[in-house]
Amino acid sequence: MVLGLFGKKSDHPLAEMKSAQSLLDDIPKNDSIKALQELTDWIEAISAQAENFKLDHQWAVLRMYDQAAQGHVRKLLHDYFVLQTLSQFQENRLWTLLDAYYTQSDHAHFDVLQRYRNNAKGASALKPELALLCTRGIGAIGGLLKMAAARYALVDPTLWKRLAEYYQLAESQGLANESVVVYPGCNQSPSEAFAVLLLWYGCSAGSLNPVQGHITERLFAALSKGVQVFNTYNGTALFVFDMAQPTPPMRATAEGNIHPALRYIVADNMRQMLDSMIKTLDKGILPGDVNFYGAKFETELVMDIAGRLLQSLTLPPPTRRTPRRKIKVNLKVANGFLKMLEQSDVGLNFGAEESEIWEVEDISATGFRSVVQSSRVDGIKIGSLVGSKPESVTHWGAGVVRRLSRDRDGTLHIGVEVLSPRVVGVPLQDRAVRGPEGGQLGLYLNRPADTSGEAWLLMKQDTYTPQRSLNMELEDKAYLLLPLALVERGDDYDLARYRMMEQDAASEA
Repeated sequence: MVLGLFGKKSDHPLAEMKSAQSLLDDIPKNDSIKALQELTDWIEAISAQAENFKLDHQWAVLRMYDQAAQGHVRKLLHDYFVLQTLSQFQENRLWTLLDAYYTQSDHAHFDVLQRYRNNAKGASALKPELALLCTRGIGAIGGLLKMAAARYALVDPTLWKRLAEYYQLAESQGLANESVVVYPGCNQSPSEAFAVLLLWYGCSAGSLNPVQGHITERLFAALSKGVQVFNTYNGTALFVFDMAQPTPPMRATAEGNIHPALRYIVADNMRQMLDSMIKTLDKGILPGDVNFYGAKFETELVMDIAGRLLQSLTLPPPTRRTPRRKIKVNLKVANGFLKMLEQSDVGLNFGAEESEIWEVEDISATGFRSVVQSSRVDGIKIGSLVGSKPESVTHWGAGVVRRLSRDRDGTLHIGVEVLSPRVVGVPLQDRAVRGPEGGQLGLYLNRPADTSGEAWLLMKQDTYTPQRSLNMELEDKAYLLLPLALVERGDDYDLARYRMMEQDAASEA
């Protein structure tokens, strides 16, 4: 038995720093899954035993255990946010571990904040640590938001309230701009952590797939010195956050009710930093100050995402190109490239599965939104290819999922950008490969009023090669396709542009 810090006897192993350190030393160093499980349990115990500890002791133990967890967290984030598709077991295992850690870290840090405000015994000794407490607490909330975004899940509204309380404490103590060593190699102020989190969420949630969202978060973290928080609207703010009634960040405008509780996120300097980063990426160099936790992402992928971010940080914000109309109509849907081929007119639709039916909520010339039970669209995510056919139409169109969110009932709200209202199955032949080995099937996007002389094709993944020309047959005519650019690469498809040249029988020969 050891003497408790309130004069009571306590035999809890966290009650003394020596035994707490001994427990930490026994946690496996080379098994991140087991280590994070144990560290999560101990961090949960810190909150459960808080009333038996002086506040400065509670914080000292939490600080130590939270820091010890970071290497394992980064290892599992590295394993989770990968381009290849994880097995359902592995995805669920890693997601659950990371979400559980962030949940307990969030609870433990917020418990320290509440006990400090209630002037618990030992609170005065915590004053020099408040900037670190607020920055780490904001980081725990950021982890929870990131894991929710990876599954397009609904965010617990209390997270926004806690975020506001961390920043409010930092502001009230004059610590918002105090830079601290959050973890070894990571220096940040509460203001930077707060602004980057809101900027990342506002730019990416529901519109990027998990890996894209992860890369975006890592890029923003590297550029955190380029963001600022203003108490008034200055004309260049991108997002606004209401400290009095916290909800997800909204696009900032000069209109609306302006009151003292609003905080505006400005990224003027970040735009310049991001533009410089893109120039570095264009040379095939990954900037050394971006920490991908050891992952090796292709420079082209990072540059593409950085380019999108630059657009999202540019004022004025993008507006909807065409008006949406509320409408109730049923669509037949084919999820993925192979299922679209089965429904096409290239003779492969024998034994094709019965198409899924989605109900459209609203529609425009360039896209539509559907609300679908998640059990009916297993595996769909941002960037998924979908074929669609209205009830009264004979041909199929093609689109890509651009927005995805889950409501309280677990129902998915799916926003689809229409690539073409009509696709035509076509045989393709690689001109450099003779015989059946060079043949494949593709989907030609028949885009109305297109006079560019280009062909847009959907093909199986990793098919497009900038040095390879193709022959295509379309409506009893032969065409030479000269490669122009890869527009997009999904999990199971390439979307590519080709120069389209009609050939007569003599030239083909």
